[in-house]
Amino acid sequence: MLRKKGSDLLKDREVLLDLDYTGETHGADCYGSLQNGGFIPPRYLNAAADDDDDPIYIHCENTSTPLTQPLGNYFRDGKTKIDFVLVWEVKSRRKRRARGKGRGEAEEVEEEQAAQEESRSEKRKAQLARWRDKFIQNIQSAGLLLEKEESSSVKKTVHYLKLSAPWDVLVYYAEELCLRAPLQAQPHPDFNTSAQILQKLYVPNIMADSVPNRPVDYYTCAFRKSKMEKFLGSEDHENYFTNTQRHRIVYEILARTVYGKRKRAEVGVARLLNEGAFKAAFPLHEGPFELPGYEIPPDQLNKRQVLYHYWARWSKWYKYQPLDHIREYFGEKIALYFAWLGFYTAWLLPAAIVGTFVFVSGIMTMSSNTPAKEICESGGRYLMCPLCETCKPWNMSDICPMAQVGYLFDHPGTVFFSVFMSFWAVTFLEYWKRKNATLAHHWDCMDFHEEEEPPRPEFAAMAPAMEENPVTGVKEPYFPEKARISRMLTGSMVIIIMLCVVMIFLVTVIIYRSIVSVMMYETGSSVLRTQAGNIANISSSMVNLALILLMGQVYTALAEQLTKWEMHRTQTQYEDAFTFKVFIFQFVNFYSSPFYVAFFKGRFVGYPGHYGTLFGMRNEDCGPGGCLIELAEQLFIIMMGKQLINNVQEFVIPKVKAWRQKKALSSVKKAQSGLEPQRWEQDYELIECEGLFDEYLEIVLQFGFITIFVAAFPLAPLFALLNNWAEVRLDAHKFVCEYRRPVAERAQNIGVWFIILEALSHVSVLVNAFLIAFTSDFLPRLLYQYKFDNDLHGYVNFTLAYAPPSYNYSSHGMCRYKAFRDDNGNYTLVYWELLAVRLGFIIAFEHVVFFVLRVIDWMVPDVPESLELKIKRERYLAKQALADNQEGLLVSGRMAHSPASDTFGNLKPTCRARGSPGGGTLRKAGLDTLSTDSEDAP
Repeated sequence: MLRKKGSDLLKDREVLLDLDYTGETHGADCYGSLQNGGFIPPRYLNAAADDDDDPIYIHCENTSTPLTQPLGNYFRDGKTKIDFVLVWEVKSRRKRRARGKGRGEAEEVEEEQAAQEESRSEKRKAQLARWRDKFIQNIQSAGLLLEKEESSSVKKTVHYLKLSAPWDVLVYYAEELCLRAPLQAQPHPDFNTSAQILQKLYVPNIMADSVPNRPVDYYTCAFRKSKMEKFLGSEDHENYFTNTQRHRIVYEILARTVYGKRKRAEVGVARLLNEGAFKAAFPLHEGPFELPGYEIPPDQLNKRQVLYHYWARWSKWYKYQPLDHIREYFGEKIALYFAWLGFYTAWLLPAAIVGTFVFVSGIMTMSSNTPAKEICESGGRYLMCPLCETCKPWNMSDICPMAQVGYLFDHPGTVFFSVFMSFWAVTFLEYWKRKNATLAHHWDCMDFHEEEEPPRPEFAAMAPAMEENPVTGVKEPYFPEKARISRMLTGSMVIIIMLCVVMIFLVTVIIYRSIVSVMMYETGSSVLRTQAGNIANISSSMVNLALILLMGQVYTALAEQLTKWEMHRTQTQYEDAFTFKVFIFQFVNFYSSPFYVAFFKGRFVGYPGHYGTLFGMRNEDCGPGGCLIELAEQLFIIMMGKQLINNVQEFVIPKVKAWRQKKALSSVKKAQSGLEPQRWEQDYELIECEGLFDEYLEIVLQFGFITIFVAAFPLAPLFALLNNWAEVRLDAHKFVCEYRRPVAERAQNIGVWFIILEALSHVSVLVNAFLIAFTSDFLPRLLYQYKFDNDLHGYVNFTLAYAPPSYNYSSHGMCRYKAFRDDNGNYTLVYWELLAVRLGFIIAFEHVVFFVLRVIDWMVPDVPESLELKIKRERYLAKQALADNQEGLLVSGRMAHSPASDTFGNLKPTCRARGSPGGGTLRKAGLDTLSTDSEDAP
């Protein structure tokens, strides 16, 4: 079509874009006012202009469409699948009020300012409309089929553009993206070890569930258009590619499409969403999730209903997750998260059982605790020094209940449990690597690699220069590395300042605890005096939890802005930097208070007459039951409080957001009240999927609580298990019922989170070693049993020292305090002996544990032997399918020893999978060449 000038061009444009053209001129906001169901075929795009920076004009035709909307996600012809939907809103223009006579000068100035503001707004809307026009016309040039729908009200019009990829486009991009093609069906592997064990024991498995329409498992190889006839089902063009594969291909096209000047990186739907040209872009859910009111066979349920009925409902809390169905519907990245969460939850069961057994054994042996008996029966034998400057001496027998309860968290069983949990953590991670490898192969993403990633939309918009990419040779936005490093160093200073703020809050909590303790002591009540430490510790833990959650929200927002300011080029670099910042801060934020109680509280108290002070107040000492019971109280409140609040947030916040979204669309719904809402309208009312970052962060922090401080809180795995049973169903319900369907993303593993888990498991070994050595009474008791009395008779007197003579006896008389000091306040020989024992224990503990961990690592291969056989079998079948004759097999066999071949004697594919949809815009590239073991291989 020839390009025109002047008024003819404007008139033609209005005619082409408005099937109901009446000669009335519209603004840029009126783009796409096609009648609902107006179909734009790509054949009118052949005459489009070649200049990337000029608009492309297209014809539109109104096809004969059925009067009733077809069932399912189809165009109005009932045959063309809807693969994606783009949504934008156009607000109705308000008529200006006529300017009355006699207006004041101030009012006229205000009107002029309002007119200027409106003019700027109109220019912005016109710019967005031009970008939107160009983008839509260019995706048509890429071969996509489009159909338009709209819902109008007095206030605004919501436009829905339905996209579909025809067969030729799917085939082209399937080869370019290295999608996997089915060669031969195979039996479904049984990934559940528990199912295998129960089957061998002939025990009924109540966790198994018969989920209908399980996806077929295939041996696969990389897709080749030239070998189409070799692949199963290739004659069925309608169903050959799965819906998630179609979504991925369409998103790839949307991510590559130019809408403005390429040199300004005005490319991709992600940036258009950021700019506001589109309100949303999403694939459709496959029907409603609610079950129909009438009885229906399970195999006739849609995929979303299957996931809701067999996975997202609370009644399925004890059932295996249908991972294959999750992967088929949401993609590998989300499926791997739920696989990891389910695997971790299953492994928590033995840890919870052992932890509960250790706690119960402490209750059962509490009566045999000799030191607690001595304290309870001491009467007035041990007169203890005052706990504050204005307090009076007190008898040790007053703390009898706390001494008995303290034994629950400080007995030999807790030492065994800390060793057990160290082994558990590393064994869990080793077996997860095996599970991950099995799932990655089963889901055809074992050989997935991200290709050279394109710049992020925000980076492209803010980068000050353009330079040639050394990998692709394409000019793209560039930010100097030296400037980025400078910004990262500045960001590091901000992180350090924020960590200092956390420390300030910690000191504030400590001072609050000291003040409350002193107030309790000065009441004169024996009950309040003995419980002062507990009251202060519990109340301060609640205050600390509130500060932790508040600081977490503030810092997450700050970390997001800092990471954007650092100008990371790719989405992966951005996500890694953001994850590192947030985790480092949250680690200090959540664990600083438990670390203080475990390793610093009571270490700087001093002794009578020479007490250490902080801001004029005596430094904190451990309570009557010891520091471990205080640590257990803090862990319980922080861990359980955080989990409870997170679960409430996950339940309430999506519903509030959905309510706000529905309220924003209420005027449009009222205007369409007589019509049945369509799938795209219902999905637009849902909330946008927010990704998996918060989900991973929550569970990883929980993993730290149950491993790092497990010696003080044996019940932590039990509470984590109960929380995760709820967490799985809450997350499942969000994804199935409350989120718009996310674009399926490929992934091999859980990414950087596995590295963090490994680091936490190693830190936990050292922390538990120091916890047992310096905070627990395990080693002092062991030393006393070895040197003096095996039954611990006299142990209480052994741990008490006499106040020095210089202390004011006239006020206090002779009193005792807990320490290994002589009458002059100097450390005794027992103190140095005990210090040597403690250091020796730490060295022995961590050496033995790390040695056993290395043995476990060596004994448990990352890839199961059965999986290696499957990989070899699959590659053999790929050779057979892709080789046209025996000569091709011989050629590939001779090349197996070349440097380009892998360990199985197969040529490595040169084509690599494209970046994930979450990675922003993707660069347009030519068709990659796939090298495989066939006669076509170079």
